[in-house]
Amino acid sequence: MSATIPVTLIPGDGIGPEIMDATLAALDALGSPFTWERQIAGLEGVKVAGDPLPMATLDSIRRTCLALKGPLETPSGGGYRSSNVRLREEFQLYANLRPARTLIPGGRFDKIDLVVVRENLEGLYIGHEHYIKIDDDPQAVAMATGINTRAGGRRLLEFAFDHAVATGRKKVTIVHKANIMKALTGIFLDTGLKLYEDKYKGKFELDTVIIDACAMKLVLNPWQFDMLVTTNLFGDILSDLVAGLVGGLGMTPGANIGADAAIFEAVHGSAPDIAGKGVANPIALMLAAGMMLDHCKLPDLAARLRTAIAETLNIDKVRTGDLGGKAGTAAFTSALVSRIRNG
Repeated sequence: MSATIPVTLIPGDGIGPEIMDATLAALDALGSPFTWERQIAGLEGVKVAGDPLPMATLDSIRRTCLALKGPLETPSGGGYRSSNVRLREEFQLYANLRPARTLIPGGRFDKIDLVVVRENLEGLYIGHEHYIKIDDDPQAVAMATGINTRAGGRRLLEFAFDHAVATGRKKVTIVHKANIMKALTGIFLDTGLKLYEDKYKGKFELDTVIIDACAMKLVLNPWQFDMLVTTNLFGDILSDLVAGLVGGLGMTPGANIGADAAIFEAVHGSAPDIAGKGVANPIALMLAAGMMLDHCKLPDLAARLRTAIAETLNIDKVRTGDLGGKAGTAAFTSALVSRIRNG
């Protein structure tokens, strides 16, 4: 194996440490070249360092430019912002990549293979909001400012189009609301159409769809789509909708990628109600680790991991409770590690 690759490891809150241990066992069985800088964030960061994103954690990511992260809980009260949003802003992680593939066949939606690419740093989602006082009501009017830039849109669209070419996607769909939000989402749509004509025409098919129609079409016939690329708020909504087509957030990984750093994560919550019970499904974080292997130009290891997960689920029929099985986290991990080593 080539030289080791340092990675910042953030187990996270709730079920995070359990699913992280499971994921590390799988990566160890693969013989992956990662070395880990273990750090804290979220609720654990507040307890230990008084900050959901301690400086030591940020410094570690600056060194490694790579992180694997479990779910983080944003403490209620105290004015704490989402740690996930802060990480994206701190490291300019402009692209959110969310693949969704059917792992267990026979459900309501079968043979799903979709990718959602979401802009991460602009739009309404970034939360530039304020109230206006009228008479004795300090919150009489609520206002939000959304900002999309041509440069930010082009950067994200180039990432999506390059990813489509590199992974053999046949069609990319730009999702927008330019019929109503003509400036805010029109600039994104216009930038995508021009970019396609200038650099990518003939490499894949490009089409466009309005966000509300896209949501309807996804639940009527998701197979008409291949890759969706969209702005921040729309991407936040659509990526969860698409996750629902393949069994929910427990089956879908995520990556936040910028020019100089990349953070791979389980996109589901910390599930404190089942923390410590040994029943959590680690697949989302394992698939995120698979995305990290791809990112580090280790596609053979990524393919072995994904194949082992599919075989554990469908040949060995070892599944956690949320997937209709009886295995706990440890039993699933043990079966998976056996698949990796004997596959």
